[in-house]
Amino acid sequence: MASGGLLDRILERGALRAVFQPVFDLTSSQLSVHYVESLIRGPEGESVEAPEILFGYARRKNATTAVDRACVEAILLAARDLPEDILLGINIHASTLAQDPEFLNFLGDSAALYGTAPSRLVMEIVEHAPPWDVAGFRSGLECLRAIGVRIALDDIGLGHSNYMMILECRPDYFKIDHHFVAGCHSDFHRRAVLASVAELARPFGARVVAEGVEAGEDLEAVRSLGIGLAQGWLFGPALPAAELSKALPCR
Repeated sequence: MASGGLLDRILERGALRAVFQPVFDLTSSQLSVHYVESLIRGPEGESVEAPEILFGYARRKNATTAVDRACVEAILLAARDLPEDILLGINIHASTLAQDPEFLNFLGDSAALYGTAPSRLVMEIVEHAPPWDVAGFRSGLECLRAIGVRIALDDIGLGHSNYMMILECRPDYFKIDHHFVAGCHSDFHRRAVLASVAELARPFGARVVAEGVEAGEDLEAVRSLGIGLAQGWLFGPALPAAELSKALPCR
């Protein structure tokens, strides 16, 4: 398929598929779901089915904003099968907030169309590009907060999720990349990094999410460091909304 045709295929309504993975609260004796993160899969059977390939392709085609919009629509449509009171995490590129002045209107209209209150949303900020319009980005964040949306900063510790982004986002959630979580129970230096992020989050009034938890020993390690939220394969794979709703602990 020609590349132009492939982008058109990605942007077709119904081509993108959303699955959902819970973020669990570790602060009580019984695990409970704090929110669910939505994850996108590209058109089934296409070369861009894997998310890292999908978004890499979108960047090369300067189509990140258009693909982000398509992802939001696919997620909100699929999320109608989730419990109505559960918080919903949606990944969005910082460049989309900075460069698309109509994105907030699009988000509000889409949320209303699919019956999702903005106060249910956690926008997880990701970025894989060189510097962008900082003023536009700040304005986008302010508008999101004004309608009740929470902000998470994804992949802290890697790439552009650095101290500058922490200052710009002032996030409600610090999401620590799985690189620092995997094997942390037996790695002093990984635990030191995790502890430093947990300490940094406190004056921001933010909660910390340990991503990519795959071993019980690592779960206990992050819990012992005062990290109150975790997600990963230890709790199960990402699932379509209807399947996840059946699998969620009683609420």
